Amino acid sequence: MFSRLSQVARHFSRPLPNYAHTSAAAAVRGTARMTSPSAAATAAASNEQNKRTINTAACLIIGDEVLGGKTVDTNSAYMAKFCFKLGMALKRIEVIADDEHEIIEAVQRMSNNYDFVVTSGGIGPTHDDITYQSIAKAFGLQLKFHQETFEKMKKLSRPFNWDEDTPARKAKFRMIELPHDPQRDAKSQVIFPHDDLWVPVACINGNIHILPGVPRLFERLLDGLQPFLQPRLSDSGKGIHRILISTPLPESEVASYLTELASEVEPKGVKVGSYPRWGKKNNTVTLVGRDLSLLESLVSDVEKNVKGYKIEVEGQDDTDEEKKQ
Repeated sequence: MFSRLSQVARHFSRPLPNYAHTSAAAAVRGTARMTSPSAAATAAASNEQNKRTINTAACLIIGDEVLGGKTVDTNSAYMAKFCFKLGMALKRIEVIADDEHEIIEAVQRMSNNYDFVVTSGGIGPTHDDITYQSIAKAFGLQLKFHQETFEKMKKLSRPFNWDEDTPARKAKFRMIELPHDPQRDAKSQVIFPHDDLWVPVACINGNIHILPGVPRLFERLLDGLQPFLQPRLSDSGKGIHRILISTPLPESEVASYLTELASEVEPKGVKVGSYPRWGKKNNTVTLVGRDLSLLESLVSDVEKNVKGYKIEVEGQDDTDEEKKQ
């Protein structure tokens, strides 16, 4: 937040740090011919996309309740931490309504632009849960009753009369009618990250992963995807590192130094940030990048120039100040 106008200008004039990868999906599509592929060709592209190195990610939050203020979205924040930990560059977060046209447009665009895409919400049993059907339509697929999910649902759910054709059973069946591509391997289209959960993660077009909106389920399923994603992560999923430095100086006093530092280290893959902490005595300077040894080598110089010190977690400096008093 220091020297905002100069930051914007530098953003457009300098190359991105090298930890912010270009999407492998977008790179391949950028060289493809603009033709209408056959079903087999589409399936082949999806299979390739399902194996390609993951550099970039996007998160699509679907729900009228989020846009209306009834529900506070925490899933995108969890997704951001998940990507940071594994070294994926989360490039986009969007929140859209439970609207078929909006869902179709968003998943087509995100699938084309990013390597790993997660959707959240809209896969429950009620009439406004339209994520499965909308994503199926986006890629020209049909919904198919998924028998393995049904068997897991019966085994792991509360006792229920599955033999009687009732509105309640029809509602439950809405949650196990999944988008299906007959040209692709069925196992690659449905993932069960946990044995004690019947809820699947449907994988559409090779890189769209459909998760529930309930935070507890979203978090468990996303974490459960890590073993499936690990072989496809750049740098073996070592992640991105962040170093925090507490400073008592206002941003205006450190802006000049941080601007010079950023111009020097960003080409080496280090992102420099400055964040005010309103109502607190100290602000925070951050160093972010993949090369931990490089980040550590910068700490002493930054500490000296911002008259601060390295902290492990934000807010630690508040506790330190209280101890001094």
